[in-house]
Formats: sequence, C-alpha cells, structure tokens
Amino acid sequence: MRTSGSAPASSSTSSRAQLTRWLPFLAWPRPDKALLINEAIAGITVALMVIPQGVAYAALAGMPLITGIYAALFPALIAVMFSASARLSVGPTALTSVLVGASLAPLAVPGSREWVSLAVWLTLLSGAMQVLLGAARFGWLLRLVNSPVLMGFTQGAAVLITLSQLPALLGFTGRSFGQLLEGPPPDFVAIAFGLGSMAVLWLGKRFSPRLPTTMLLVAATALISGVLGYALRGGAVIGALPSGLPSLYLPTLPDWRELGALLLPAFLITLVSFLETASSAKVDNARSGTLWNENQDLIGQGLGKIASGLSGAFPTSSSFSRSAITLYAGAKTQWSTLFSVAVVAGALLWVMPLLYHVPQAVLGAIVVTATLGLLKPSSFVALWRISRIEAGIAFGTFVLTIATAPAIYWGVLGGLLAALAHYMYRHLHPRIIEVGLHADGSLRDRHLLKLPPLAPQLYALRLDADLDFASASELERAVTGALTAQPQLSDVCLFAQPINRVDLTGAEAFGNIRRQLEARGVRLHVSGLKLPALQVLERAGLLKPGPLLFTYRTDAEALAALQAGAGASGPTPMPEHRPQ
Repeated sequence: MRTSGSAPASSSTSSRAQLTRWLPFLAWPRPDKALLINEAIAGITVALMVIPQGVAYAALAGMPLITGIYAALFPALIAVMFSASARLSVGPTALTSVLVGASLAPLAVPGSREWVSLAVWLTLLSGAMQVLLGAARFGWLLRLVNSPVLMGFTQGAAVLITLSQLPALLGFTGRSFGQLLEGPPPDFVAIAFGLGSMAVLWLGKRFSPRLPTTMLLVAATALISGVLGYALRGGAVIGALPSGLPSLYLPTLPDWRELGALLLPAFLITLVSFLETASSAKVDNARSGTLWNENQDLIGQGLGKIASGLSGAFPTSSSFSRSAITLYAGAKTQWSTLFSVAVVAGALLWVMPLLYHVPQAVLGAIVVTATLGLLKPSSFVALWRISRIEAGIAFGTFVLTIATAPAIYWGVLGGLLAALAHYMYRHLHPRIIEVGLHADGSLRDRHLLKLPPLAPQLYALRLDADLDFASASELERAVTGALTAQPQLSDVCLFAQPINRVDLTGAEAFGNIRRQLEARGVRLHVSGLKLPALQVLERAGLLKPGPLLFTYRTDAEALAALQAGAGASGPTPMPEHRPQ
C-alpha cells in the first residue's frame, strides 16, 4: 500500500520539478506581510533609480526618451518570471545602449521611425539568440569572452560614452567641439545643472547608497528649472513625454541588407548583455548559496529583450549597479521586482508630465556618473603584473574600441579574436619539460632547477597538457630532438599523469613515438595514464604488450623501476604494470 501510494506522489513531484524548470515563477516563495513590506521598500528604491536612468540611456541609444522607461516595465517583469536568479534588476544599461547607437549609426538617423524600427529588430534578434542558446544549453559558448577583453571594451566604451555626454553636460547641446569655438558661448546654467548633478550623485553614492538620490535629483532639478523658466529661455530640457503604458509595437520588415547588417551587432549585444548578467548573477547566487543556472538566465533575459522589442524599446540587460542596490536594500525574493514594475507603471500613467522641465544636462550627469565607475586605469597596471600578454589584449581592445567608434562592436570582436589566437598559441606550444627528482620528492623541471637526470641514458619528460591535435607534434618533436641530441639513450619515460584526454591525432603521435623508439631499440616507459587516455590508446592498439613497452600505475612505481634498471649491469627487463 505504501509503495503504490508513494508512486503517484513521486511522479507528481517530478512533474512539478520539470514544470518549474521551464516556468521558474511557479517556485517563488509565498510571501507574508513582513516579506512584502521588505520587498516593497527594495523594489521602490530600485524603481526610483531606473526611471531617470531609463530616460538617460534612451538618449544614449538614440531612441525616443520614453522608450527608456518602457524598457524597465514589461522586460523586467518577463525576465524575473523566467530567470533563475532572483534579484537581478533588468532594464536599460549604458553598455547595451551605446552598442545600439553604435550599431545603427550607419543605417539610419537617430530618433527617426526607421531608427526605432531597426532598434526593435536588433532587440528581437538579440533576444531570440539568447533564448535559443539557453534552450539548447549552450550558455558555455558565451564564455569565449574573457575578463581582459571585457575589461578593455568596457573601459573604451566608458570613455566614448563620457565624451558623447559632454555637449549636454557642458551646455553646448547640438554643437560639435569645433562649432563651439565659432558659435555663441556655452549655456552656463546647463553647466551648473550638469556639474552640480554629478556632485550630488557622487555624494549620494558615497554616503547614502540606499537613498534614491537619482530620482530626488531629477525632481529637484525639474522644480528649479521650472521656477527659473529654463525651457522658455531656450534651455535644453527633456520636454513632453507621452503618458500611458506601452502598446504592442510591430516593426516594419527591413530589407535583407539591413537585416544582415544587424546580425553581428545583435550577437555582440547578446555577448555583452550576458556578461553583464553574469557579473550580477554570480553575486546574487553566491549570497543565496545556490548554483548559477546560466542557461535559464539566458532564456529569461532573452524573453525580456523580446518583450522590450514588442514594447517599441531597445535591448535590455541586467544592471550591475541596480542589482547591487537591490541586494543592499534588503531584497530577498523576486517579489521586489514586481513592486519595482508597479512603480514604473504608475510613473508612466501619472508622472510623465512632471519630467518636462528636467534639463538634459542632468541626464548627461546621470550617464557620466554611471560610466565613470567603469573607468579603472589601475586595472591595466594590475593585469600587466599578472600577464603582459593578456594586458596587451585588454589594452588593444580598449584602443580598438575607441578607434572604431561609432562601430565599437569591432573592439569586442578584435579582442575576442586576439584572445582566441593567444589561447590557440598556448595550446599549440604546450609545456613539455625534462624532469628530475627534487629534494622534496616531486618531479620538477630538471634544467630550470639544475637537477641530475633520473637515471643514466634516460630521457624522462612530462607533457603538461592534453595529448591532442594541438600538442601531438610538439611531443613528437621533443622525443625526436632528444634521440638526435643523445644517440646513446636506452630509455624514454613519459610521465603522463597531467594528460586528461587523447584524441585521434594524439594517438597517432603516440604510435609514431613508440615505433620510432622500437626501431632504435629504445625502451618506452609510460607512467600514470588516466582512464580516459588509457582507453583511447588501448582501443587504438597502442598499448599492446611488447618487450620495449613498460607501463606503471604511479610515478613512484616508475621511479623505482627506472632506478632498479639503472643500477643493474646492462639493460634489465622491467615488469609491466597495467594501469587500473
């Protein structure tokens, strides 16, 4: 009776687990009053930050300003429902916004109907890529971009973003730096708004990070601007923003040329967006003591992008700064995002007219303050101390990002290719050393530490890599070089414990080495083969017993056998030890 009764329960539990895997919101905790109050405080805090940031980042993307707030509504709701990480703040971010502006600059006029349509297609393509990668469990592919490339690109983009905001920040909106020398003097009121706002934001972040400084600043500057009649005097302000929730937006179908031009930028937005998400998700999951489900977060973030596109907005991502505020404000569950979404919806319905008088210099200050935190020149120095090659890749990515502006995605692509080239170079030139016995009992680089050989007429080497297509020729070259330099060799020992994998090319190289040694009457000793490598070599018939092949389970057995053979007069047969 118990057995038959437990089967349906077990089946029900398994079905629910499968369902919550694809619909994570079904696993949300049921809130009580205390939790709801706590989540409401955290959600409102983040919402008061994302509203002004959304407007500023929309300007950075060349989009209608209201779309920045649209990007913080349905995308945040959909992303939190389908993501695994509970406390990520999804919405517009500086990096994705600048990538949109850079990608579309050659194709359309910023703010035009064509620009908006292409931005939506860029958003939908990027979202679809993320959903497909997550559903196919291919999240590991996006790890191709390493930290030096991301660091170089982020800092290069931060420089470009800061420069792009100087006209608004310093009171010459609509004029280039060259035109500034010819035209009327800059708007000193805008300069006061811009620099003053930067000071307030810095002080707020420094002394009271939980306070919604950004929203308070926007409200205060809107009031001051209205009292001064700044807009009536020709000052650059946000202006009228439409009220109401976003409606369904269906973009016009672009031609094949335009669609093809969007594919590479869409992929790079996917890449950068995922890396932004990773930086936040790892912190979130570490705090909650859970493993990061990168594939589910890919799906959730991708669906959020699709929701953003269908709202007429631009690509969204997880903001590290807003996610940090979410954690700092005490959010514990996904319910905080629902409160944030509710506040954004209320703002769209009733608050938009109040933003009319906000100076554009304040928006520039919001963007610059956010991006200045990305500028860390000392990180290049720290990386130089660790790895000069990787520091060169990071700095090259930084320079290329700035040099290729506005098509800054070439900076990521160039850095990615350089990093992959370095990766391949290292694997094509594996570390192969001749070993000797150190005083501490370990096998070390004999030539580096000036150690004596393990035995006379013995070449003992270790391959610190997999035996595959990348390392096979180098291993053959090392053995052939030793035989040429030391014709008197009677034994070669390969300490194979670091070898985790052998592919077909590696097996062929091992076979060539064995045949070459047998042709010269040289004995081959192989120590510490791991099971995956052993199975490949056995299936290839390369470990068949022979008078000149000796295998050992451990390095200690190999050393004992080699030293026993060295002490004997003449070549002494050594017993074969099959790895187990």
